[in-house]
Amino acid sequence: MPLHPPALKSSIPNHGLSLILTCRRNPSLIFPFTRPHSVFARNGVKIPLLKLFSASIAAVPYAAENNWKLRSSGIKDNDVATLGNLCVDIVLNVPQLPPPSAEERKAFMKQISASPPDKKYWEAGGNCNVAIAASRLGLDCFAIGHLGNEVYGKFLLGVLNDEGIRMVQMSDNADAANNSIASNETLLCWVLVDPLQRHGFCSRADFSKEPAFHWMKQLSTEVKVAIKKSKVLFCNGYGFDDLSPELLLSAVECAVEAGTAVFFDPGPRGRSLSTGTPEEQRAFYHFLRMSDVLLLTSDEAESLTGIGNPILAGQELLKRGIRTKWVIVKIGPRGSILISKSSIACAPAFKANVIDTVGCGDSFVAPIAYGFMNKMPLVNTLAIANAVGAATAMGCGAGRNVATLDKVTDIMRSSNLNVDNEFWTDLLEKNVDAHEIEFLSNDVVIGKRNQLKHVSFNKVASDLLPRFKFPQLEEKVLS
Repeated sequence: MPLHPPALKSSIPNHGLSLILTCRRNPSLIFPFTRPHSVFARNGVKIPLLKLFSASIAAVPYAAENNWKLRSSGIKDNDVATLGNLCVDIVLNVPQLPPPSAEERKAFMKQISASPPDKKYWEAGGNCNVAIAASRLGLDCFAIGHLGNEVYGKFLLGVLNDEGIRMVQMSDNADAANNSIASNETLLCWVLVDPLQRHGFCSRADFSKEPAFHWMKQLSTEVKVAIKKSKVLFCNGYGFDDLSPELLLSAVECAVEAGTAVFFDPGPRGRSLSTGTPEEQRAFYHFLRMSDVLLLTSDEAESLTGIGNPILAGQELLKRGIRTKWVIVKIGPRGSILISKSSIACAPAFKANVIDTVGCGDSFVAPIAYGFMNKMPLVNTLAIANAVGAATAMGCGAGRNVATLDKVTDIMRSSNLNVDNEFWTDLLEKNVDAHEIEFLSNDVVIGKRNQLKHVSFNKVASDLLPRFKFPQLEEKVLS
């Protein structure tokens, strides 16, 4: 993501899930254009939304179930599928943060979760952020995961429905019948804010050595179909908190066999997974080798490679990969870098009035997928990704508050790049092995290397903005 979150003062680890600070939601920012629950408007054409609710959430909520079977056809009519890490964030103000002791924190969580809090404190979290950002860019999305048949599951399913995202349930009724009620419930993350605006996080995943849905042993036919019908399958390190390493491995193999591109963002969990159980390590390193696109922060890239230079670290990850085509390194407020086997693209971040950086990294994934699928120039892909990250940071919280298309286009049209000349000059003057380096700039010369190619931001913006021609925005974007 183009912006680093502020350091937490709490001793409780940040699990990277949505945090809504003490600002009120603005319903007008939920979606950039009017889209009734029953109709999805894309490029001026109204398409009926699929009915997601069924008699039981445990059933696969997808229309025309007779056609929702494993087929020999290799047609990929879905863009992005997210795997696991679906949760509801419950954001509460508390007099004090939970104690550090695991047992005391568990008792604390049990106390605050005894009854459902008011819905105004609920928000979609986890991979919902990726799917929502992708849908708002006009991509078709599946959210593959587990939702329980209770109020939280129905809430999250409703949010996905409203955003035009199709839910694919990983479990079936037989799975549910053989497990406890608690292990079938929708995963919640309690986001706790004390009077000093320090935050802590609690979820039941914190108190178990096994993944939350460890009882899932194999991919269902519906999940396999969703993966095979998708152009991109996205997973992050937090997926290991939900699903067993073996199940995640089978999802990767299903994608590889079907020609579905695998995107993987290890996130903060990468460090613990790299030294985790043998099963976790095996699955984690398989993701690193078999993913088409890796997304990491500069700190995460250094942790995995031992290389401080983000470009050299990205090139090392490319060498280690079997299928890896792109490595994207996010370098906080300075921007992002995309490393391929033949070239490097660098894009400074946008200046933005940052309110909350939660969800920036998640929403950043969506435009990367957009650029990858549409074979866009690398520097163009980074530019739109940085704009989406900045637009998310300007809002309050994630979920339904991630970047909207109108905010993204406003940022792109502002051309307000945050260029750290000293950083980029130092980085690009070093001995970097690449056939070509593209740098997004406002025509300010950075470095002296012959292979450094400056790309005008105005040219990039003029290429990108016409791609997002929704009826309500067309006049504004093209003006």
